[in-house]
Amino acid sequence: MNINSVQKFIEGWAPPQTALPKDNVGLQVGSPNSKVENVMLCLEVTDEVIYEAVKKKCNLIISHHPLLFFPLKKIDTDRDQTSKLTELLIKNNLTLLSFHTNLDFAVNGVSFALAKKLELTNIRFLVNQKENLSKIVVFVPETGVEKISEALFEAGAGKIGEYEKCSFRGKGNGTFYGSELSNPAFGKKNKFESVDEVRLEVLVEDWNLGKAISAIKKNHPYEEPAFDIYPLKNENQQYGFGAIGLLKKPMSEKEFLAHVSQKLKITLRFSHGKGKTISTVALCGGSGGELLKDAVAAQADAFITADIKYHTFHDANKNILLIDAGHYETEVHVLPELKLRLKQFLRLNNGHAKVFQFGKTTSPIKFFIN
Repeated sequence: MNINSVQKFIEGWAPPQTALPKDNVGLQVGSPNSKVENVMLCLEVTDEVIYEAVKKKCNLIISHHPLLFFPLKKIDTDRDQTSKLTELLIKNNLTLLSFHTNLDFAVNGVSFALAKKLELTNIRFLVNQKENLSKIVVFVPETGVEKISEALFEAGAGKIGEYEKCSFRGKGNGTFYGSELSNPAFGKKNKFESVDEVRLEVLVEDWNLGKAISAIKKNHPYEEPAFDIYPLKNENQQYGFGAIGLLKKPMSEKEFLAHVSQKLKITLRFSHGKGKTISTVALCGGSGGELLKDAVAAQADAFITADIKYHTFHDANKNILLIDAGHYETEVHVLPELKLRLKQFLRLNNGHAKVFQFGKTTSPIKFFIN
């Protein structure tokens, strides 16, 4: 199995099209055609991660944070850390893949993993992504409906939340008049014809739209299949920002702060909420301060994220318990989920490759207590 197969597998969970527009996800350095040996997982690449990968005989590193985020104007291996790490990867024949905001926005991605670490239940997205869905309507003779629908489902259409192969079908009547050059599948050319047809409707994510249209054209019995495409503003149940869930048992603010600190093993920064018990918790792994208003609108009692600015604490004070639990500390919990999925995938396709998670912190932030 080559590295490209691993990339496609992860992108099936966290499509690159869901990432923020300026993000840089996917292949960073190396050869996607190389055969997978062993895999090292990390939040971000450091020289220690690379040395550990070499020690474990890995040829693939998968990180959450991209090494190459901003365009490099020069490769200065003496003074620039990114250049040094890039050189180190290449010299050791290592390939680097990164899955950043697309992994943030996936079900069971970064924010879901944080919610599970804090033992929340009924977890869902805080804000769902919008405007990346379309509806395809295709008109098919009754005898061709099953073939067309299966082809569309195979192309990724027909998914709604936890359901697959979703469609709507309504019977009707289609008409046509074929020219001398036509070759109708039903009826005759140069004659007005009427055919019993089914209006088949399915949802499709925009990045699968091309595949769905190809599936229609390849499998439809008509020379000129009739179909419509409707861009939608619906929320996408599969992708979104942050997460929200419920505590198994309500806690006081003090109890909840202790719970979060103990689970994430970090000293917290916070501003007080309304002083009520904490039941509903919103969160966003990494920098998610811009979701504060959404957490309040969702009637969350607490909101946990990282990199919170001073004035954001002012905005939240006495309105919602706002907790800054650290960037690394709120994101690293996705790595065990990624490791589990990769091990299962590799076990089915490559019995020899092992998956390792870098065991030390890659956070540069330290805490001094006098």
